[in-house]
Amino acid sequence: MAEREPSAHQLAFDVSSGFMDLGVPEYSYMYGFLQMDGHLSRQSRDRGRMTVEINIRDIEILRSFQKLTPYNSTISERVRSTNFATSHHSAIWTLCSLEARTKLNELGLPYGRKSQQIKPPRVPFSRPDYLRGVIDADGSVGYTKQGLPFVSLTTASTAIAAYFCFYAKKITGASRHPGRNERDAIYNILYSKEASQALAAHLYYPGCLALERKQAAADSLHAWVRPPGMKTSPHHRRWREWEDRILLGHSSITAAAEELGRSYQSCQLRQWRLRTGRVSMPE
Repeated sequence: MAEREPSAHQLAFDVSSGFMDLGVPEYSYMYGFLQMDGHLSRQSRDRGRMTVEINIRDIEILRSFQKLTPYNSTISERVRSTNFATSHHSAIWTLCSLEARTKLNELGLPYGRKSQQIKPPRVPFSRPDYLRGVIDADGSVGYTKQGLPFVSLTTASTAIAAYFCFYAKKITGASRHPGRNERDAIYNILYSKEASQALAAHLYYPGCLALERKQAAADSLHAWVRPPGMKTSPHHRRWREWEDRILLGHSSITAAAEELGRSYQSCQLRQWRLRTGRVSMPE
């Protein structure tokens, strides 16, 4: 299959002069994607490889990574049976360069199992591009069965989950305080309706490097209009430690609710979460 010509933004800088310079939007995106879907492995005598395996439908993003990498790398295909399909066709990008692997490792991409260890970069980086790479690899963009727009992320990393929520609040105003689910200890973070529209428009800006299908899905979200009569949920008021102390210090939930200016139901739920360990007790 013939490779496409590099797009204009991929030719806007010399890839040989600053591989994985996270000040470059394309490299921030690439690093976010590799953190979630890439795997670094090593053997004796400095041998090793970086591999990314994705569905064949998204092979173009691997070709973009190959063009952005000034080291020899290969893209291969394979068909195998999985738990989800009897015939899964995938594309695999393989990069063996020790220099490239060292750079990625120094940026914070660990060798071996990494799902709970990964964190946002410790060096300056392009935030929307980095998070778009994270979403493209381990998130979803589109519409629910009920026809509501959404942007979501699934991750095992506390640091990634916290940073995504922190950044998304700056863009959307919507607060999220996720916990790990009980089944597989994963964070599932969801933004819907107007919040998802704002987030998608910010992350998936025109001309950015992205999975084509997710770019198309993000572009489609702007068409949604809240139906007449659909109520708007107010932003939730976050609990503070001093409020928790007042709540726990009262023998009556009614009295605590009155002092805090909160509803009885809100105080009752918060007290249950504190006493059952769902949230941390105040210091």
